[in-house]
Amino acid sequence: MSTTPTADLSHAGVSIWLDDLSRDRIASGNLSELISTRDVVGVTTNPTIFQGAISAGIGYEEAIAAQASKGATVDETIFSLTTTDVRDACDIFRPIYDASNGVDGRVSIEVSPVVAHDTEETIAQAKALYEAVDRPNVLIKIPATKAGIPAIAETIAAGISVNVTLIFSLERYADVIDAYLEGLERAHSAGIDLTGIHSVASFFVSRVDTEVDNRLKSIGTDEATALLSKAGIANARLAYELFEQKFAEKRAQDLVGFGANVQRPLWASTGVKDPALPDTLYVTELVAAGTVNTMPEKTLQATFDHGVISGDTITGNYADAHSVIDGLAAVGVVIDDVTQLLEDEGVSKFIASWHDLQGTVDAALKDAAAR
Repeated sequence: MSTTPTADLSHAGVSIWLDDLSRDRIASGNLSELISTRDVVGVTTNPTIFQGAISAGIGYEEAIAAQASKGATVDETIFSLTTTDVRDACDIFRPIYDASNGVDGRVSIEVSPVVAHDTEETIAQAKALYEAVDRPNVLIKIPATKAGIPAIAETIAAGISVNVTLIFSLERYADVIDAYLEGLERAHSAGIDLTGIHSVASFFVSRVDTEVDNRLKSIGTDEATALLSKAGIANARLAYELFEQKFAEKRAQDLVGFGANVQRPLWASTGVKDPALPDTLYVTELVAAGTVNTMPEKTLQATFDHGVISGDTITGNYADAHSVIDGLAAVGVVIDDVTQLLEDEGVSKFIASWHDLQGTVDAALKDAAAR
């Protein structure tokens, strides 16, 4: 029986989610086609994705004109456009959501990055987005900043499923897991059915290699050169090790006994930045049961075309992953410094995309109003 690499990946226990969404992708049938031919079972979005989609303009003209006619503000228009896209995508994925008991068939939408360091505003936006989309298969994305950690707990406690994004360090990932468990404990105490609460923890991969490799090249020794393009995968593998450890502990297992779901690790930023690397690197080297890989379409198509899925490539490689991190420290690359820089940059880049999106929508509203 013939199969495909994306089918092999799914059979290995990895859920394939597309890291992109637009109104054109929905309306043209492209999203449905990727579900049927590329084993896609979910979608993630972020401010940069929406900025690209809406600035392209395809499919948004009537909606923006309608917003202009009723005097909507820029932020009100963005809220309307993005929640509509996510709602429509949720409807497309609903059969997968139902068939998987809520594990997959998920569509993520992120709180505004400008509130990434404001706990109360993050909570308020998370609840507003959840109510506006009004679909059980939506995931609200909350960044794993220090201010985001208590917001994650509060949102989960309210019974809202969460995609925790912009995780780079193991230390912060441990905080994310603890926040998820705290939220579940509070939800259980409030009488909320835990079986309906799901979460993924989005651990970023390729950006780690980009930053670390720049530092290794500056060092330039043989020891440093030998570590090139190894940090991202090692860091992610150690995240999976931490996931296994934390969810085997009594606190988590007690909640599972009450019907709770584990918070699945999700590999994000899996498009290869260095053209010298294999274009499926962050897919084939991060295979383990119970994970999600959210891919840009280019990576998805590369995986379908020539990805080689050889089973679990994570759990047997913990010792090697620890060796890579130790090797980095030995040549002067402190992974904690790298991950904090990447978190700060990640928030800043999303804020810049958000401001670009505001500018695009403002111009479109003014143009529509002048007609």
